Amino acid sequence: MTKFFQIVQELILLELLFKKERDFMSNDSEAVLVVGAGPVGLVATASLISQGIPVKLIEATADLAQDLRASTFHPPTLDFLDKLGIAKKLVDQGLVCENWQFRDRKKGVIATFDVGLLKGETSFPFRLQCEQWKLTNALREFIDNHPDGELITKTKAETVGQTDDSVWVSVLNEDGSREKFEGRFLIGSDGARSVVRKAIGSEFEGLTIPEIFLVLSTNFRYENAIPDLANIAYISDPTEWLVLLRTLSLWRVLLPTNPEHSEDFIMDPKNVEKRLQAVFPSSEPYDVVHKTAYKVHERVANKYIKGRIFLAGDAAHINNPLGGMGMNGGIHDAVNLVEKLAKVWHGAPLETMGRYERQRRKVAIETVQAQALKNRAILNATDADQRSAYHAELQGIVANKEKHKEYVMRSAMITSLRELEKVD
Repeated sequence: MTKFFQIVQELILLELLFKKERDFMSNDSEAVLVVGAGPVGLVATASLISQGIPVKLIEATADLAQDLRASTFHPPTLDFLDKLGIAKKLVDQGLVCENWQFRDRKKGVIATFDVGLLKGETSFPFRLQCEQWKLTNALREFIDNHPDGELITKTKAETVGQTDDSVWVSVLNEDGSREKFEGRFLIGSDGARSVVRKAIGSEFEGLTIPEIFLVLSTNFRYENAIPDLANIAYISDPTEWLVLLRTLSLWRVLLPTNPEHSEDFIMDPKNVEKRLQAVFPSSEPYDVVHKTAYKVHERVANKYIKGRIFLAGDAAHINNPLGGMGMNGGIHDAVNLVEKLAKVWHGAPLETMGRYERQRRKVAIETVQAQALKNRAILNATDADQRSAYHAELQGIVANKEKHKEYVMRSAMITSLRELEKVD
């Protein structure tokens, strides 16, 4: 009997040793922690695990967002996603747009820009109109099928911190329990209200645009109703400018809205119908599939890095959507960050990450924010002489092939990526 108990004790001891080894092997400290599973956090996660770096991706919601949100993919973004084998899936599910327009609400086309001029500069010489959730689904599938990726949902990050050689995230689970994840590095891609940004003491400097932006999605076929309409059209007017964006299934209409109006007034179906009828009169009521109204900010964090913690995407910078640079710029952040973090993971000094901040803050301020503000200024101009000057400038650019390509290179965010190489 004594021999039997001795054998049992030895088996228990062996089991405890095996459990300890298993726990060590799955220790969070041997992973990168990513907070926020929007496009930026998903791209960062997919890029890291594709290089053999384990990631725990922490998301507060029960499932990833399936609403419309962003829809424009610029060429270099597709080049990046192609390395993950995702670009073709998006192209197959989206609308290829080889040109886009500035228009006047009364005069019609002012200038049409040819994205096809980018042939030879990118594998995707077009803008792709494709709903953001299609990217989210493709990235989630990539992560779920990879042994080094783990998506943890219904888990809200409350506080983050770090030591000299590790990071941690304290989270609140859906059931009310709390726990702590540990890792070697942490990426905050948790949006404009970022917990991570606040935790590292980064100020979100900038301004709030006066108008509310109202976005309406409808099945109305604007391409059949408005002559010579491109799938992407920025339409100026001294009274009310607007933007028309087409996807495979519907059109999106963006309208500036008086911030003094209540949300109930703005979203009232009668008022929505009235505004859509003003865009283009229809004998039938508009079929509105989705509507949202939101405040717009132009802000850039004054620092992207503190020790082993990094910011990317909306956690680092937000801007108005005119030009489709928000999501694209955030994805470019993720790719740049991962490129450098992979080197640090494999032994490069932590100071290597400083160049990420210098490069991406420069783009956020000098390219993304500047271009978005310039687009708004052109659309929002009310003075007749100023409007004529803007229109003449755009027409002059299109008429000159060299300037035309240069403009398209910049608006497609290719120029800004190449200029980054000059930033030490």
